[in-house]
Amino acid sequence: MQNWIKVFESNQQVRAEIVKGILEENEIPAVVLNKKETVYHVFGTYEVLVNRDQLLQATNLIQNEIKF
Repeated sequence: MQNWIKVFESNQQVRAEIVKGILEENEIPAVVLNKKETVYHVFGTYEVLVNRDQLLQATNLIQNEIKF
């Protein structure tokens, strides 16, 4: 996972999954990393990671195509 970098972060899992889905629709492999605290599920976030080689493409797509 050392070649993967965070492109999006949210405290809502559904938003992270939407971003992941849109990236994958545009042929950018992505994963959602759950960084929520396991006992209380109050603290932490969900991160969307992509390969460093696709960072610019993913960032542009997120900024220009996804509105919450």
